[in-house]
Order: sequence, then C-alpha cells, then structure tokens
Amino acid sequence: MEKFKLEYIWLDGYTPTPNLRSKTTIKEFKSFPKLEDLPMWGFDGSSTQQAEGRSSDCMLKPVAIFPDSTRKNGALVMAEVMMPDGKTPHPSNGRANIPDDPGAWFGFEQEYFLMRDGRPLGFPSGSGFPQPQGPYYTGVGYTNVGGIAREIVEKHLDLCLDAGINHEGINAEVAKGQWEFQVFGKGSKSAADQVWVARYLLMRLCEKYQVDVEWHCKPIRGDWNGSGMHCNFSTAYMREKGGKEYFEKLMKAFEVNVNDHIAVYGPDNHLRLTGHHETQSIDKFSYGVADRGASIRVPHSFVNNEYRGYLEDRRPNSQGDPYQIAGQILKTIATVPLG
Repeated sequence: MEKFKLEYIWLDGYTPTPNLRSKTTIKEFKSFPKLEDLPMWGFDGSSTQQAEGRSSDCMLKPVAIFPDSTRKNGALVMAEVMMPDGKTPHPSNGRANIPDDPGAWFGFEQEYFLMRDGRPLGFPSGSGFPQPQGPYYTGVGYTNVGGIAREIVEKHLDLCLDAGINHEGINAEVAKGQWEFQVFGKGSKSAADQVWVARYLLMRLCEKYQVDVEWHCKPIRGDWNGSGMHCNFSTAYMREKGGKEYFEKLMKAFEVNVNDHIAVYGPDNHLRLTGHHETQSIDKFSYGVADRGASIRVPHSFVNNEYRGYLEDRRPNSQGDPYQIAGQILKTIATVPLG
C-alpha cells in the first residue's frame, strides 16, 4: 500500500462567480486510485458561504480524478458539494443537475489576463498603457509577451497534459498580458470538469511567480479586448445528420432563448459584448459564416459539409461557469426537433 496525496477541489458559494477551493487528504491505495475508490469528505461550509456556523458541515463528492505531476503520488480530485446527508446536491452545486450527453462535444477557449500588482503583465507600473493592440496576438519577443508569461503558459500546458486534461493549445491573445488555452471534452460534465481543473492548475502555478490570474471579462476598460470563453459545440446529430433546415431551426431556438443564455454566460458581460472588439452587442443575436463579430460563428467547414459539424458560441465570457454554459446550450438544442 502506498500513501497518496488527494487534492479535493470544489466550487464555493460566492456569487456571481464561485471561487475554487481545495484541501489535501492522505489515503492508502495499492495503485493510483480510481474514482470509485475515493471517499466523500467533509469541510466547513461556513467559511465558503455554503453553510452557517451553527450547522456548518458540507460534503465533497468526488466526480473526476486526474494525476498531479507536481507531487509524488499526487491526484487532483474534482468534487461536487453535497448537503450533510451526502446525497442531496448543495444549492451552490451547479454541476449536479445540468443535462449531460456523451455525444455532445464541447471545446472551450479560455481567455485570461496575467496580473501583478493589479496591472496586466507588460503594462507600465503605476499608470499608463503599453502600445495599442496589434502585435500582441500570437506575438513573439520580449516586447510583445514579456519575460515570464510564456514560461507560465508552457508549464501550465505540461501540467494539464500530465493530468490527462484534453488541453488542445495555447496562444498569446489580442491585449497585452492576455493569453488563452483551449480544452476539449465529450459530455458537458466531463468537458467542464477539465476546464475547472485547468483553471485550478494555472492559479496554483502562478503562486510561485507572484502573479494573479484575472478571469474578469473586461479588467481593462477602454480600447482593449475583453476576455471570452468561446464555446464550440456539437451533438452527434449535428455532426452526422445536420442540414440547413435543422441549422436554421437551431439558430431560431438560440435567438428565442437569448436571455437564458446571457444569464449564465458570465457576469458583467455587458462590458464585453459591446459590438466592438469582435463581439456582438449583448442585446442582439446574430450568426454568420466566419463572422467573429456574430453571436454564433459558423465555420466554413460546417457550411461546406452540408451544414454538419460544430458551431461556436462567442458570447460566453472568461468568468463563466462551464457547467452552466454547456448545460444551457444542451437545453436549447433539446428544444429543436430532429429530422
């Protein structure tokens, strides 16, 4: 039997966006544990806005496990928060009741800013701004990306791959100090689990650099890009059958349900969805082929393949909860008759 370090990770009860929390327990196993081997574990919900002090017990139910290459015999355990009975989902548990479908595929493009002392890396200290946007997107060189940002994102990439997260790529983004990583998963819960653990790994890695990760969708006001979390999605029907008629019905359903989508696509989205900086206005819905200013971008490959494949919802923002984003997309798709 070997001792394993299990880092339980969960979402707290803060609103409008939950924070990641984690703590470690040591358990013995013959080999790297499977999900079904992991015990539930309690925590003090009164310290995470999930319970009152006079009745503070909450439970953590493991839902996914990933190797942690930063520790000997380490594991990252994504968990749902449950009530003290261990069976009832806590009101803050946004994962438990979302629709799920292993045939639904999601690709999340997570943008973020790396910050130090309240300013993006590469911004002048104190006040002022760097040169305007233009050279930073996919940029190379110290002037464009700075001295430590690339080291951070490369190490983060390795940590995610070591963990078995389906991390698909990285790039410097349009604004100075802004970066992006992409995660792909099959099933709404699995895809979102991977995004949350990838976020956790990035924040934990940045501790040693004395750098913060800013997830807010518009941390720098003015003529600077905000941060999105564009969601690429498809179902088995969209990939295999599709068709223009079904696509048009799907877009109509997205238009009808626009308020439900915006409600879960992340707070302060009005600051980002202004109709500028490759966004559609928050009060409008549109779709277009290769249109980065539309609500839904339709790839050329989708149209050229007889309206089969995936679509990109460009409205979710960088603070959004991927559980809720994927769940709402599936809810809307479910309203459209097949065939």
